[in-house]
Amino acid sequence: MTEPEVSKRLITDYYRLHVGEVKAFVLKRMDYSAESEDIVHDIFLKLLESDKIVSAVTLPCLVYTMARNMIYDYLRHRAVVEEYEHYIHKVSGKLGEAGCSSVYSAVDICEILERGMARLSAGQRSIYRMNVVESMQVSEISECLHENYKSVENRLGIARKMMRMYMRRMLA
Repeated sequence: MTEPEVSKRLITDYYRLHVGEVKAFVLKRMDYSAESEDIVHDIFLKLLESDKIVSAVTLPCLVYTMARNMIYDYLRHRAVVEEYEHYIHKVSGKLGEAGCSSVYSAVDICEILERGMARLSAGQRSIYRMNVVESMQVSEISECLHENYKSVENRLGIARKMMRMYMRRMLA
């Protein structure tokens, strides 16, 4: 067997033996059972999709570190969503019916986003779309486009800056 096959076998064996423990670890830190199961499955999917070689010594540490980071990411995201929902309720409560029409719909925001992306250069647009729409990491984009990591990172940074300025102007 090759090294990647050994790693994948190790990950599947670890999953069979310890999935309950990892679920309990995640569930103890979150009160959302469906989301906790999603996090556990995402951990093992990412490990299986990874080309990195994993050993029996490093795998448990890696699993629990990934779990902790994914829990933090989820809770951070949830806090932002709740803050936004609170803001929307506050705005719509103050302005009544007229306030609801001033809040942008998802379709409106997507149209503005598409118009903003059309203003980017072709290279910036493709990198920005891969990162934002397809949720690809900079390393994945650089591998996909066969380009230098720093070059992709730099173009993505410029594209983000231009999109922020455009979105601020359009949503003001």
